[in-house]
Amino acid sequence: MNEDHLRMLASPRWAEVLRTHVLPWLESVGELGDDVLEIGPGPGLTTDLLLTLTTRITAVEVDASLAAQLARRLAGSNVEVINASAERTGLAADRFSAAACFAVLHHTETAAVQDQIFAELLRVLRPGGILVGSEGYDNERTRRAHAGDQFVPVDPDELPRWLGAIGFTGIAVEHGELDFRFHARKPA
Repeated sequence: MNEDHLRMLASPRWAEVLRTHVLPWLESVGELGDDVLEIGPGPGLTTDLLLTLTTRITAVEVDASLAAQLARRLAGSNVEVINASAERTGLAADRFSAAACFAVLHHTETAAVQDQIFAELLRVLRPGGILVGSEGYDNERTRRAHAGDQFVPVDPDELPRWLGAIGFTGIAVEHGELDFRFHARKPA
Protein backbone atom coordinates (compact mmCIF):
# COMPACT_ATOMS: atom_id res chain seq x y z
CA MET A 1 0.00 0.00 0.00
CA ASN A 2 1.42 3.39 -0.88
CA GLU A 3 2.24 5.78 1.99
CA ASP A 4 -0.39 8.38 1.02
CA HIS A 5 -3.09 5.73 1.00
CA LEU A 6 -1.94 4.35 4.36
CA ARG A 7 -1.94 7.86 5.88
CA MET A 8 -5.49 8.40 4.65
CA LEU A 9 -6.61 5.13 6.28
CA ALA A 10 -5.18 6.32 9.61
CA SER A 11 -6.57 9.86 9.36
CA PRO A 12 -9.27 11.62 11.38
CA ARG A 13 -11.05 12.25 8.06
CA TRP A 14 -11.31 8.50 7.40
CA ALA A 15 -12.46 7.90 10.99
CA GLU A 16 -15.25 10.43 10.41
CA VAL A 17 -16.30 8.73 7.16
CA LEU A 18 -16.47 5.43 9.01
CA ARG A 19 -18.46 6.95 11.87
CA THR A 20 -20.96 8.81 9.70
CA HIS A 21 -21.38 6.41 6.76
CA VAL A 22 -20.24 2.90 7.62
CA LEU A 23 -21.45 2.67 11.24
CA PRO A 24 -25.10 3.54 10.46
CA TRP A 25 -25.08 1.00 7.64
CA LEU A 26 -23.57 -1.68 9.90
CA GLU A 27 -26.22 -1.02 12.52
CA SER A 28 -28.92 -1.38 9.85
CA VAL A 29 -27.85 -4.82 8.56
CA GLY A 30 -28.29 -6.63 11.87
CA GLU A 31 -26.39 -7.74 14.92
CA LEU A 32 -22.79 -8.78 14.42
CA GLY A 33 -22.87 -11.01 17.48
CA ASP A 34 -20.23 -11.72 20.08
CA ASP A 35 -17.18 -12.85 18.07
CA VAL A 36 -16.20 -10.92 14.94
CA LEU A 37 -13.38 -11.63 12.49
CA GLU A 38 -11.96 -8.64 10.65
CA ILE A 39 -9.59 -9.13 7.74
CA GLY A 40 -7.22 -6.42 6.61
CA PRO A 41 -7.64 -3.89 9.43
CA GLY A 42 -4.54 -1.93 8.39
CA PRO A 43 -4.06 0.85 10.96
CA GLY A 44 -7.24 -0.26 12.75
CA LEU A 45 -9.80 2.51 12.39
CA THR A 46 -12.32 -0.06 11.17
CA THR A 47 -11.40 -2.20 14.18
CA ASP A 48 -12.17 0.75 16.45
CA LEU A 49 -15.57 1.03 14.76
CA LEU A 50 -16.29 -2.67 15.24
CA LEU A 51 -15.36 -2.40 18.93
CA THR A 52 -18.55 -0.38 19.42
CA LEU A 53 -20.66 -3.25 18.06
CA THR A 54 -19.27 -6.49 19.51
CA THR A 55 -17.57 -7.99 22.54
CA ARG A 56 -14.64 -9.75 20.81
CA ILE A 57 -12.66 -9.16 17.61
CA THR A 58 -9.98 -11.19 15.91
CA ALA A 59 -8.16 -8.96 13.42
CA VAL A 60 -6.14 -10.74 10.72
CA GLU A 61 -3.53 -8.49 9.07
CA VAL A 62 -1.07 -9.78 6.45
CA ASP A 63 1.41 -6.90 6.90
CA ALA A 64 3.64 -7.78 9.87
CA SER A 65 4.43 -4.15 10.72
CA LEU A 66 0.78 -3.04 10.67
CA ALA A 67 -0.23 -6.11 12.70
CA ALA A 68 2.41 -5.37 15.35
CA GLN A 69 1.41 -1.69 15.57
CA LEU A 70 -2.27 -2.58 15.92
CA ALA A 71 -1.54 -5.25 18.54
CA ARG A 72 0.45 -2.72 20.59
CA ARG A 73 -2.24 -0.05 20.30
CA LEU A 74 -5.03 -2.42 21.30
CA ALA A 75 -3.13 -4.40 23.95
CA GLY A 76 -5.38 -5.16 26.90
CA SER A 77 -8.56 -4.78 24.84
CA ASN A 78 -10.94 -7.41 23.53
CA VAL A 79 -9.05 -7.52 20.20
CA GLU A 80 -6.64 -10.28 19.22
CA VAL A 81 -4.42 -9.32 16.30
CA ILE A 82 -3.01 -12.11 14.15
CA ASN A 83 -0.38 -11.66 11.44
CA ALA A 84 -1.71 -14.03 8.77
CA SER A 85 -3.07 -14.23 5.27
CA ALA A 86 -6.82 -13.72 4.90
CA GLU A 87 -7.16 -16.67 2.53
CA ARG A 88 -5.49 -19.03 5.04
CA THR A 89 -6.21 -17.73 8.53
CA GLY A 90 -5.63 -21.00 10.37
CA LEU A 91 -8.65 -20.19 12.54
CA ALA A 92 -11.26 -22.74 13.61
CA ALA A 93 -14.21 -23.48 11.34
CA ASP A 94 -17.69 -22.32 12.36
CA ARG A 95 -16.32 -19.99 15.06
CA PHE A 96 -17.29 -16.41 14.22
CA SER A 97 -20.68 -14.73 14.48
CA ALA A 98 -19.60 -12.20 11.82
CA ALA A 99 -16.78 -11.50 9.40
CA ALA A 100 -15.88 -8.02 8.17
CA CYS A 101 -13.75 -6.81 5.28
CA PHE A 102 -13.70 -3.08 4.66
CA ALA A 103 -11.92 -1.77 1.55
CA VAL A 104 -9.37 -4.58 1.63
CA LEU A 105 -10.23 -7.04 -1.14
CA HIS A 106 -8.90 -4.81 -3.91
CA HIS A 107 -5.43 -5.04 -2.31
CA THR A 108 -5.13 -8.75 -3.16
CA GLU A 109 -2.96 -10.14 -5.94
CA THR A 110 -5.75 -11.62 -8.09
CA ALA A 111 -9.48 -12.26 -8.27
CA ALA A 112 -8.65 -15.91 -7.48
CA VAL A 113 -7.20 -14.79 -4.13
CA GLN A 114 -10.38 -12.80 -3.46
CA ASP A 115 -12.32 -15.99 -4.15
CA GLN A 116 -10.13 -17.87 -1.64
CA ILE A 117 -10.75 -15.14 0.94
CA PHE A 118 -14.53 -15.38 0.56
CA ALA A 119 -14.31 -19.18 0.85
CA GLU A 120 -12.21 -18.83 4.01
CA LEU A 121 -14.68 -16.36 5.51
CA LEU A 122 -17.53 -18.77 4.80
CA ARG A 123 -15.54 -21.58 6.45
CA VAL A 124 -14.87 -19.69 9.69
CA LEU A 125 -18.35 -18.21 10.06
CA ARG A 126 -20.85 -19.98 12.29
CA PRO A 127 -23.97 -21.29 10.57
CA GLY A 128 -26.17 -18.21 10.19
CA GLY A 129 -23.17 -15.88 10.62
CA ILE A 130 -23.04 -12.64 8.68
CA LEU A 131 -20.43 -11.31 6.26
CA VAL A 132 -20.24 -7.51 6.01
CA GLY A 133 -17.96 -5.49 3.80
CA SER A 134 -17.36 -2.55 1.55
CA GLU A 135 -15.27 -1.79 -1.50
CA GLY A 136 -14.60 1.27 -3.59
CA TYR A 137 -15.71 1.59 -7.18
CA ASP A 138 -13.29 1.05 -10.04
CA ASN A 139 -12.87 4.59 -11.32
CA GLU A 140 -10.08 7.02 -12.10
CA ARG A 141 -10.16 8.59 -8.62
CA THR A 142 -9.77 5.21 -6.93
CA ARG A 143 -7.01 4.17 -9.31
CA ARG A 144 -5.09 7.41 -8.58
CA ALA A 145 -5.38 6.78 -4.84
CA HIS A 146 -3.85 3.34 -5.41
CA ALA A 147 -0.98 4.44 -7.64
CA GLY A 148 1.87 2.02 -7.09
CA ASP A 149 -0.39 -0.34 -5.10
CA GLN A 150 -1.80 -3.70 -5.91
CA PHE A 151 -5.31 -2.94 -7.21
CA VAL A 152 -7.75 -5.66 -8.22
CA PRO A 153 -11.23 -4.10 -8.15
CA VAL A 154 -14.33 -6.01 -7.10
CA ASP A 155 -17.29 -5.71 -9.48
CA PRO A 156 -20.41 -4.96 -7.42
CA ASP A 157 -22.68 -6.31 -10.16
CA GLU A 158 -20.89 -9.68 -10.11
CA LEU A 159 -20.65 -9.92 -6.32
CA PRO A 160 -24.06 -11.57 -5.68
CA ARG A 161 -23.36 -14.33 -8.21
CA TRP A 162 -19.84 -14.75 -6.87
CA LEU A 163 -20.83 -14.98 -3.21
CA GLY A 164 -23.72 -17.30 -4.08
CA ALA A 165 -21.40 -19.65 -5.96
CA ILE A 166 -19.18 -19.86 -2.88
CA GLY A 167 -22.18 -20.74 -0.68
CA PHE A 168 -23.43 -17.51 0.87
CA THR A 169 -27.16 -16.72 0.99
CA GLY A 170 -29.23 -13.59 1.67
CA ILE A 171 -26.80 -11.54 -0.40
CA ALA A 172 -27.36 -7.79 -0.67
CA VAL A 173 -25.27 -5.09 -2.34
CA GLU A 174 -26.01 -1.44 -1.61
CA HIS A 175 -24.55 1.34 -3.74
CA GLY A 176 -23.31 4.53 -2.15
CA GLU A 177 -21.67 7.63 -3.53
CA LEU A 178 -18.08 6.58 -2.77
CA ASP A 179 -18.35 2.85 -2.29
CA PHE A 180 -20.62 -0.16 -2.30
CA ARG A 181 -21.44 -2.22 0.76
CA PHE A 182 -22.48 -5.82 0.93
CA HIS A 183 -23.71 -8.39 3.38
CA ALA A 184 -24.52 -12.07 3.16
CA ARG A 185 -25.01 -15.03 5.46
CA LYS A 186 -23.62 -18.49 5.88
CA PRO A 187 -26.56 -20.89 5.65
CA ALA A 188 -27.91 -21.91 9.07
